[in-house]
Amino acid sequence: MTDFTTTYGAFIPELWSKKLNSMLEKNCVMMQCVNRNWEGDIKQQGDTVKIITPADVTVSTLTGDSIAYSSLTPTSMDLEINQKKFFAFKIDDVAKVQSNADIMEAHLNNAKKAIEEVQDSYLLAMHTDVVEDNTVGTESSPIVLNKSTIYEYFVKLSLALKNSDAVYAGVRPWVVINPNIEAYLLQSPEFISAYKVADETLREGSIGRIAGMDVLVSTNLTAVDGKYYVLAGTNDAITFASQLAKIESLRDKDSFSDLVRGLYLYGAKTVQPKALAKMIISADSTSSTPEISE
Repeated sequence: MTDFTTTYGAFIPELWSKKLNSMLEKNCVMMQCVNRNWEGDIKQQGDTVKIITPADVTVSTLTGDSIAYSSLTPTSMDLEINQKKFFAFKIDDVAKVQSNADIMEAHLNNAKKAIEEVQDSYLLAMHTDVVEDNTVGTESSPIVLNKSTIYEYFVKLSLALKNSDAVYAGVRPWVVINPNIEAYLLQSPEFISAYKVADETLREGSIGRIAGMDVLVSTNLTAVDGKYYVLAGTNDAITFASQLAKIESLRDKDSFSDLVRGLYLYGAKTVQPKALAKMIISADSTSSTPEISE
């Protein structure tokens, strides 16, 4: 019979690895906004995933019976799995007297949250790949938000994606904001709350829709040099690949405790920059709670 006072008898590394991978795929904000079309087997940091981008096809007018064939040359790029993160924690035997699988899952939940924070921040930082034509506001003149003009700016953000041909049938764009910006957005009469979006499936965690974009909120969208970089796009823009390489448990030789550690590998690449857009917002304009109309 397994003695839970000396070890996590219910802890099987392979099973918990699969469980944490599943947990990460479901709820992470930016995981709703990327594609994983090119994800392969990732065994160690430095592995690469080959991405093949098809060439454009030209449509010509037929004159007589003469048909000219153009050569198509697909392009390729490498997605390098260059992000290597780990977690490691110690569980004292005294704390495990009443231990069962629930406490292990609680620790995995905390590990999940920690991974999501670094993962979201990493993906949101890819706003640097946005082309100039798809940028609303500038570094020198960031947007100053107020509840009267916020919808106008989100329309411009959505329009940038449409003018880049990033939005087409069956593809719905997204936008990621933080709670400070959300406070203004919720007062916009044009904002459609999630419970009012009938007969359509929103991304998990979406609070609703504005200017045709699903709105997701992340606390990991933080100020950089006094500015917020609000990222919008479609799932065609960024491809992501990850792997929880290993979770393992071992006995600490120097104390009465168990050691649990996990290794997480991932990487991302912007494969279609025109399918991204961003709005540069002054952080000062969202530093206080907006006034609420009577």
